[in-house]
Amino acid sequence: MRELIKNDQIVTIVPQDFKNTNKGRVLNVSNDGFKMELKYKPEGLITNHICDFYSFTENGYLYFESYIQALENNIITIANPVKHRFLQRRKFTRIKFIENLELVYNEEVHKIRTLDLSAGGMKITTQDNLDIEKEYNVAIKLSEEQEIKCKYQLIRVEKGDNGYYTISGRFINLSNIDKMTLVQFCMKKDMETVNKKG
Repeated sequence: MRELIKNDQIVTIVPQDFKNTNKGRVLNVSNDGFKMELKYKPEGLITNHICDFYSFTENGYLYFESYIQALENNIITIANPVKHRFLQRRKFTRIKFIENLELVYNEEVHKIRTLDLSAGGMKITTQDNLDIEKEYNVAIKLSEEQEIKCKYQLIRVEKGDNGYYTISGRFINLSNIDKMTLVQFCMKKDMETVNKKG
């Protein structure tokens, strides 16, 4: 683990309940794991429960699963993960995501169909000629319990022969919790797809 995690590195921890996502600074690394000091009170974090961990490193975006061995005030000890992976060179995992949604700007409502999704943004198609200067409100329903609400900014617009526009855009005003929720959601879906193929 020493070559992956270094002292003072910032690591995000995502338990099964996304609302309790936390982050911390690595204090020291040993052969068995590492200790970190959490930024927020460790509410909802439980020892011996598998969590997801993410961290930016010089080699890319590191992802691994592990569990908390010990928890004392804001200091937690994380067991060495059995395996890890670096996410794609693209900053966030992108998945196929087909849903009918709406982009809203003041009183304007535009019907769109999503094509793919990542924690950074999404690709959509629509018949409407959207204004690249505007920021649109969007609500993305991931499940019955989870909905991400944020603003969507157009980056690239292409008009097809069928009269539909294909648009790539990015999310802005995403909270850290929502961003990690999307990262988690896309990672899980991506792994499900890989496992199905395998």
